[in-house]
Amino acid sequence: MLNILAAVAALGVAPVDTLPATDIDAATIQETAAQALAQGVTDIPVRTVDAGGHNVGLGVVHRQVGVVGGSASHDHVSEVYHILEGSGTLVTGGAHLDPKRRASGTLGVTQINGPGVSGRGISGGVSRVLEKGDVVIIPAGTVHWWSEVTAPLTYTIIRVDPHKVIDLK
Repeated sequence: MLNILAAVAALGVAPVDTLPATDIDAATIQETAAQALAQGVTDIPVRTVDAGGHNVGLGVVHRQVGVVGGSASHDHVSEVYHILEGSGTLVTGGAHLDPKRRASGTLGVTQINGPGVSGRGISGGVSRVLEKGDVVIIPAGTVHWWSEVTAPLTYTIIRVDPHKVIDLK
C-alpha cells in the first residue's frame, strides 16, 4: 500500500503545506462584545490570521440605538456581517456624502479593515433591515452605512483580506 506522500508524488503533484485551524470560542466573542460596550468602542478586532495566501479576520461590533456613524468603503477587504443581537437598517451601494480617504497608519487601516474612504452617509444605495441571525456580504469597494439602529446591535464581522493589508493578530 502506497503512503500518501508516495501517492501524491506518483501523480506529479507537490504536497501542500497546511495551516492550523484557528478556534475562537463563544466566550471570547461575548467578552469582546462586552468590552466594546464598556469602552464605547464600535469595532474590536479579535483575531486576524494567515489563511494561506490571504488574511482572514474576525471582529466584534456593537452599535447603540441612535448612534449612526459614517459611511465606509474598503479598498481591498470584503466583510461578512452576522447579526448576533439587535436590529438596524444597513445601506449599501450609492455614493459617500463628503468622502475622505482614511489616513494610512491609523488603527482602522492597519488592524481593522485596511485603506478606504469614509463619509458622513450615503446618497442612493439599497436599504435593508437586518436583525438577529441575518448575514450580509459586503464586497471590497462597496459603500456601506448603518442609517438607523433600532435595537442595540452586536454582530461579528469576518474580514477577507486578499492583499494582506491588515496586521496579523
